[in-house]
Amino acid sequence: MVATLSNYKNCVILHNVRWETYQALVKDSAEQPNKRLTYNEGILEIMTPLPEHETYKKLLDRFVLVTVEEMNLEMRSLGSCTWSRQDLKQGLEPDECYYIEHEKAVRGKRDIDLNIDPPPDLAIEIDITSSSLNRMAIYRALGVAEIWRFDGQVFKIYQLVKGEYQDCPVSKVFPFLTSEDIMRFLPQFQGGEIALVKAFRVWVKEKLST
Repeated sequence: MVATLSNYKNCVILHNVRWETYQALVKDSAEQPNKRLTYNEGILEIMTPLPEHETYKKLLDRFVLVTVEEMNLEMRSLGSCTWSRQDLKQGLEPDECYYIEHEKAVRGKRDIDLNIDPPPDLAIEIDITSSSLNRMAIYRALGVAEIWRFDGQVFKIYQLVKGEYQDCPVSKVFPFLTSEDIMRFLPQFQGGEIALVKAFRVWVKEKLST
């Protein structure tokens, strides 16, 4: 079938896209890191993130790094690495993703195969501009255990329980951290990013010491 095209704000949708074409575009996108690809059974979404999206993405990434450091854990951070499985005909690029509990299972690996290796323990999903595809369903199919999702207004933690995502008040990756805790810090980025990260670190230290 011939691919068809639809255009939306900062987003292009291609229909009837072959898996091989998607994989070729993934390789090409390595030279264009500002493009995010989502693939679901022949439908390909190509999105260009907006500045607000990138701001929250980096802020949450720093929150994760601070928390890992203060908990004295190890981590493998893989950013917006492409995760896909041909048998599912699905793939996506999270805003950020991490191996924490299963860090040792992928330590030093150049190539990670989700047919063999565990999926990331945590992914960050900024949904300022809503995706036309159900990215949560793709995360579920790939088996990502926990998603932090922020739509510009509400921050939620989703955990994979018996094959379905449930909105959970507390992180499983960081058991002392709640969605309300994160939400208290997110609206404050206008005051200065570094100052906010420092304040978050102080809060984490106090929380862990109690």
